[in-house]
Amino acid sequence: MQVIATTGHVDHGKSTLVRALTGMEPDRWAEERRRGMTIDLGFAWTTLGSGERIAFVDVPGHERFVTNMLAGVGPCPAVMLVVAADQGWQAQSAEHLAALEALGVRHGLAVITRADLADPEPAWKETYSHLQKTGLAGIDGVVVSGRTRQGLDELEAALARLAAALPEPDTEDTVRLWIDRVFTIAGAGTVVTGTLTGGTLRIGDELEAGGSRVRIRGLQTLGEQAERVAATARVAVNLRGVDRDDLSRGMALVTPQAWTPAQVIDVRLDPAMDHRREAAVLHLGSAAVPVRIRSLGSGTARLTLNRSLPLRTSDRGLLRDPGRREIVAGFQVLDVRPPALRRRGAAAARAAALDEVTLPDAAALLRWHGLLTGSELRAMGCPPGGSPVTGDWYADPEHWSSLTRRLADHVARRPALDPGVTVDAAAQLLGLPDRRLAAALVVAPLVVEGGRILPAGRALPPAIAKAVARLAADLDGHPFNAPTAERLDELGLTGKALAAALRSGVVLSIGKNVVLLPGALDQAADTLAGLPAPFTVSDARVALGTSRRVALPLLECLDVRGITQRIDNDRRVLRPRG
Repeated sequence: MQVIATTGHVDHGKSTLVRALTGMEPDRWAEERRRGMTIDLGFAWTTLGSGERIAFVDVPGHERFVTNMLAGVGPCPAVMLVVAADQGWQAQSAEHLAALEALGVRHGLAVITRADLADPEPAWKETYSHLQKTGLAGIDGVVVSGRTRQGLDELEAALARLAAALPEPDTEDTVRLWIDRVFTIAGAGTVVTGTLTGGTLRIGDELEAGGSRVRIRGLQTLGEQAERVAATARVAVNLRGVDRDDLSRGMALVTPQAWTPAQVIDVRLDPAMDHRREAAVLHLGSAAVPVRIRSLGSGTARLTLNRSLPLRTSDRGLLRDPGRREIVAGFQVLDVRPPALRRRGAAAARAAALDEVTLPDAAALLRWHGLLTGSELRAMGCPPGGSPVTGDWYADPEHWSSLTRRLADHVARRPALDPGVTVDAAAQLLGLPDRRLAAALVVAPLVVEGGRILPAGRALPPAIAKAVARLAADLDGHPFNAPTAERLDELGLTGKALAAALRSGVVLSIGKNVVLLPGALDQAADTLAGLPAPFTVSDARVALGTSRRVALPLLECLDVRGITQRIDNDRRVLRPRG
């Protein structure tokens, strides 16, 4: 199936033409039929002689309903631009063409209608002249009459050629279905419709709408029930888990966690607009959202939306001034998570960075952000290349080198007898979102000993390091099951060896022959936070999975550090941690 939007000036015969092609009435409202004009979006479909199924989104042509028109055109991959032979090129013909150009529509068909009422040649020449200045230059042109059916065979053939030329959709892609209608059906519940341009919908699939999880209860396409619907398609989706009043046109059904909800975006404008303009309405997909505009320079701008939309880099939209009833500019999204502009000159620097690329890829996004996960890059529209630095984290090479140098410099400046910095402290120092990143930055001349980062020359002797590693293995999964004195002797962690390990900070002593790993006190506090207050030594012992030999000195250490507070001989409470 292919989906085509019809556009053109009001009363130029768009709906008549769709009726002639499909035998269906695209105008859904009695008011539309009474007034003889399309007010909201209409839908109809047909099967061509070639076997190709075509769905039409019939959009209004009146200037008062441009928002509805843009909601219909926005998600469609192709357009049928209609101009009446007896009226020729008109104001809304021009605005609709300007909208198509701003949205980057490059596939279409020009149709001169009402050929039974006037010579179509002047209208075609005028239309051709306007098209030559846009990305739709060179599209097919057909002359028809919806009333007499003149030229309909030629129109069907042109539609078949157009359908064959459209790019193949990615049916394995994640879903973003822009909603253009919401209604309820008795016994079924909430139903939304839209144009599916990528991915596949299946009954039972879980999606997100407005931040809430919903599940597909039923699917219909072109009036037929379906178990699954693949792009490209017009589709009606019966949803479970959401009320009619919770959804509206301009929202989107999306694959969970696969899209970035963006409220501040950096864009490239086409054409570059007056830098003094501060507000407009953003149209993208079926959404119409007021935005504040901050010019960055070099034809780029920062847009702040009054609500978030699921966006990706390369998305195209347009800005319109509803007061002046004019399209301000088209735009292409460059970044859906732009950095804050706090310092003097930050806007100019940002414009220069954006100007380095036509469309960002994963490497460009990493240059701008430094660190991103693979899932974040995919949600932003740029799948990662190369290998992650750790886990699912990818890094800009220059930024990663800078972090490596900063960590090495920080560790090198610490006193000679200093026990080193923990991996968690290093992550905090460098502003890293994941401690694994800090661990991955530890390269020669740095090493990690007992959870602390040290210069290689200050590392523990191999025998002591091996003993600490064996202790860590003993405590793995049982962090409070401190070894007995006999076990410490077996490990070789006694006397000078234990003293050296304690000085280096790779182990922690909380009492005579009670040795644990660094971080045990914080782990204990986290575990005790789950107990009802107040709790006893016995409660703590059970929760920590240890003996009274360890629980008593551990609680006393927590008392001294102000983490716990005794309220009588045997009961304690956890102090609030701020």
